[in-house]
Amino acid sequence: MTLKGKLALVTGGAAGIGRAICLRLARDGADVAILDLNLEKAQETVTELEELGVRAMAVACDVTAYEKVKEAVEAVTRTMGATPDILINNAGVDKQQLFLETDEALWDTIIAVNYKGVLNVCHVVLPYMVEKKSGVVVNLGSDAGRIGNAREVVYSGTKAAVMASTKALAQEMARFGIRVNAVSPGPIQQTDLLGGLFEGDIGERIAKLVPMRRLGQPEEVADVVAFFCSEDSRYLTGQILSIDGGLTMVD
Repeated sequence: MTLKGKLALVTGGAAGIGRAICLRLARDGADVAILDLNLEKAQETVTELEELGVRAMAVACDVTAYEKVKEAVEAVTRTMGATPDILINNAGVDKQQLFLETDEALWDTIIAVNYKGVLNVCHVVLPYMVEKKSGVVVNLGSDAGRIGNAREVVYSGTKAAVMASTKALAQEMARFGIRVNAVSPGPIQQTDLLGGLFEGDIGERIAKLVPMRRLGQPEEVADVVAFFCSEDSRYLTGQILSIDGGLTMVD
């Protein structure tokens, strides 16, 4: 697979799954722009990307603020001299907590980042893709949005919304030559989202529930994202693919 000559825009690309996606796309030849609140960490990822021989940049951006997203994307197009060919909506937040122990402020934060953030970035970036009649969008869903997870009521809802909107957007964008798909990670190690939730005994217990008897790695999510970005998936749109070692397979 080659993405040489393509510009990929990755939200939340500073660490975890987002960083792995950035590195994989760069290995496939894509230039990469990162939108992330943590600019210092994002710059560290940019250095790694440049060492792979591609152009890269990072912009501090809060995806919940539409005007900030618009400014960030405009900065990317100016600096890179190109408009995005690939959009990866990866930015997300979560806090594991029983629903009755949560409050409205937490709901608003999770909904704003995980769902409204996707809407904001898509609304800003897609017109560029429509203009050139091509593009790829990959959204990060979650198996929590497929089956629901206790202690993640609002998070599960936002991810279900992202995956449903992926299918709806795919229908609207197909006539412009734009493909929209989503990946749905299960238990993945070494992400910053839950602060090492799957480490130690908890990780071992969860791994026993997975048919493949292990947790996933960020790179294994990135590999599937790269497939959706490539010409190898040129006839796929509106698809949601679980990456979970068979945890949520349907008989």
